[in-house]
Amino acid sequence: MNDMSVLQKDKLMNDLGVVISDAEALLKMTADEMSENAVDIRSRVKSRLDQAKVDLIHLQETAVAKAKAAGHAADEFVHESPWKSIGIASGVGLVIGLLIGRR
Repeated sequence: MNDMSVLQKDKLMNDLGVVISDAEALLKMTADEMSENAVDIRSRVKSRLDQAKVDLIHLQETAVAKAKAAGHAADEFVHESPWKSIGIASGVGLVIGLLIGRR
């Protein structure tokens, strides 16, 4: 995972934490209370939740695009040099087998 993805993930997690804390504060208030404070908290929760949804959708679209690009790159590599692909897969399988065998 590159640094940008890690930063986006961290930002998203922080945003979700803020939404959760605001939701908890809202739950502590009574449902009947319509004070300025209650209305303010409700509007903040709604705006932060909407932003979190947008961020999640963006991250999902980015992840799908990267996965498709990686799949296409792997497909092209396998078609261009099938014997190298077989050798690499065999080597990876051997290493994994040796690591599992050590346990």
